[in-house]
Amino acid sequence: MGLFSTRTVAMVTPERALPGRSAPLGPFGVHAVLGTSIVPPFPDATEQLLVGLGCFWGAERIFWQLPGVVTTAVGYAGGYTPNPTYEEVCSGRTGHAEVVRVVFDPASTSLAALLAAFFEGHDPTQVMRQGNDVGTQYRSIVLAGSPAQRALALEIRDEYDKRLVAAGFARIATEVVEAGEFYYAEDYHQQYLAKHPDGYCGLGGTGVACPVGLLG
Repeated sequence: MGLFSTRTVAMVTPERALPGRSAPLGPFGVHAVLGTSIVPPFPDATEQLLVGLGCFWGAERIFWQLPGVVTTAVGYAGGYTPNPTYEEVCSGRTGHAEVVRVVFDPASTSLAALLAAFFEGHDPTQVMRQGNDVGTQYRSIVLAGSPAQRALALEIRDEYDKRLVAAGFARIATEVVEAGEFYYAEDYHQQYLAKHPDGYCGLGGTGVACPVGLLG
């Protein structure tokens, strides 16, 4: 993607981040594929996972195709600027990553299965990039919503790291941090590849299987 990217690989400091705005970028409608709401309130008993794995167009498509996923949305998180625009995030001056919020039914899928899809869906050994998409907004990141979610993400990351190193890859660069505010991306980014089937997707995995069956 990277249409507005300055290819910045150094994180901006809070005092140098763009000021953003108080109002969100919506309004937003229903999911273009699943037909469910992409905004709260979500169905009772659902849980959420927030991850960044490069350009969020292809990243969102990975998750809406999975069983047990109720809805997905793309946005920005992990940085400082409130309600940023796409252009602001791509400037490298917000601190945000492009992320996907996955709302799922834990009776139909598991957090471990979704984390496995996350790790296998991109190359988590790349630092501040995915393929030709270079910048802090493309970093590999899990924004955990609870201590239990963080612990499982770290466990799977560390086990997958061993498999990647054994296969000749570099060490995993994925950050696992506490989730902060999620800011919706502009409406035209939501389910982009469903609306534009021939649109850009720069994601590619390593081909190494994640050991989800042993965990979670």
